[in-house]
Amino acid sequence: MSVVPVLQMQNVFVLSGTPEHTFVQPVEYTNLLVALQTAGRSIVIEGPSGIGKTSSVNKAIAESGLTGHVVSLSARKKSDIAIICDLATQLPLGTVVIDDFHRLDDRIKKELADLMKTLADEGTNHSKLIVIGIPNAGKSLISFGKDLTNRIEVLPFEANPQYKVEELLSLGERALNISLNIKEEIIQAAQGSFYIAQMLAYHTCIRSKILATALNGASTSESFESVKTSVMISLSRSFHDTSIAFARGKKLYREGRAPYLHLLYWLSQSKNWTINADREADRHPEQRGSVSQVVTKGFLADLINSSDDIQRVLYFDIANHTLTAQDPQFVFYIRNLSWSKLAEEVGFVSLDFPSRYDFALSFSGSDRDIADALFHALQEREFEIFYDRNEQHRILAEDVEEYLAPIYASDAQFVVCILGPDYPKRIWTRFESKQFKQRLPLGDVIPILLKNVELGAFDEAAKIGYISWDRSGDFSAQVSAAVELMARKSGEIRAKRRLEVEAMIETETMGLRKVIGEQIELDLPGAGL
Repeated sequence: MSVVPVLQMQNVFVLSGTPEHTFVQPVEYTNLLVALQTAGRSIVIEGPSGIGKTSSVNKAIAESGLTGHVVSLSARKKSDIAIICDLATQLPLGTVVIDDFHRLDDRIKKELADLMKTLADEGTNHSKLIVIGIPNAGKSLISFGKDLTNRIEVLPFEANPQYKVEELLSLGERALNISLNIKEEIIQAAQGSFYIAQMLAYHTCIRSKILATALNGASTSESFESVKTSVMISLSRSFHDTSIAFARGKKLYREGRAPYLHLLYWLSQSKNWTINADREADRHPEQRGSVSQVVTKGFLADLINSSDDIQRVLYFDIANHTLTAQDPQFVFYIRNLSWSKLAEEVGFVSLDFPSRYDFALSFSGSDRDIADALFHALQEREFEIFYDRNEQHRILAEDVEEYLAPIYASDAQFVVCILGPDYPKRIWTRFESKQFKQRLPLGDVIPILLKNVELGAFDEAAKIGYISWDRSGDFSAQVSAAVELMARKSGEIRAKRRLEVEAMIETETMGLRKVIGEQIELDLPGAGL
């Protein structure tokens, strides 16, 4: 009679290090073995975190018999970076593994590219370089030496197929002599990540008090929702404050379009845990202006670089504007967040934007200086603004009247019309005012009236509240005051709309409860007698 080895649960479903009992070879594993055994051929392994890159490298090195002299380095450690910089002078190297390669600066990447080329040309048996990084790490390296293409092996480790994740869980079940009752749910939730599968199985066993191999067999009896809740509570201790800090940005603009929060949300929806900020902005035109600003002006990079906590979970490539999650636990956390609650906790008025633009500017050319200043100040507050100079590439080759008409008629929450002496004399301002004239009594138009203009010239605008502008006054102070008023107006309207929507939902929910309650009463035994 064979004796079942007793294993500790945490050594089966592991949360750190290379798994021994639940290791599953990724699809690219065979190619990795061949590359390891090819003299002089350096290897780049790229892909999302948590899919088994580092574990596969460790297993493959052992299987290839290269364990004699292996040095593992990380671009996250300052002491290791010094060693990486000096590798070219330390030949022979043995086997050197460099993790988080993408975090190295361009100078060091170029030096590594040159070293890899030298090793390949000489076909050396004494040195092997293996670098591990996020998606496109190989492309980043080759950009420093086009002739590297045929001299290194680039292995893209992508999300693992479901049958591989199932294999991992089955190995764990056999090792612990148990059955996971929510195995299918774990496979779906892992979305190809070996690490997330390990984590969910680990917490399932903890909740079922399975701490070691069950000699007589056992089965978990947890609901997936209870396990997910338990995991989220645990992860929130590590990631709640970090998520809040990132979503808020360097400075919170309550009425703005929440560009950092939206970037984080889009990242949570990505299958490979990385997004290109430019492409996402194009896919979401209502966020294009605010997101493009924080990316192109360096605000996003500055935010990440200013926080060690954020750097631990997010990486931003300034060259190609890609944002990548570096921690599989963080990915699971943001994938299962309540985004409306997060937005409320951060302090945003709401994430409901009733219009494509918050403000559309209407003005004559002689007052462009005011319009330009307002545009930049509103943009700094993370609003979405229609400003002709910023939209010229989109208007190009379009029917201008057809393009502009809906923007002033309905696509902007507010129209800001700068009423200077030349406003009624220009063709385009007359056209624009014709589009938004019916919106004046609705409170959707914010006039800015220059002091040298008689109110009688704008009879309709004279009936509503306006912002007065004095050309002889302090220009910057007037810009700040006007923008503050506009921001407060936008925030109040959106807050009111949010309360109305919440009240409507509550009314509908109460009505539904009543209908369900009445139906239950009708279905009770004896009902209707």
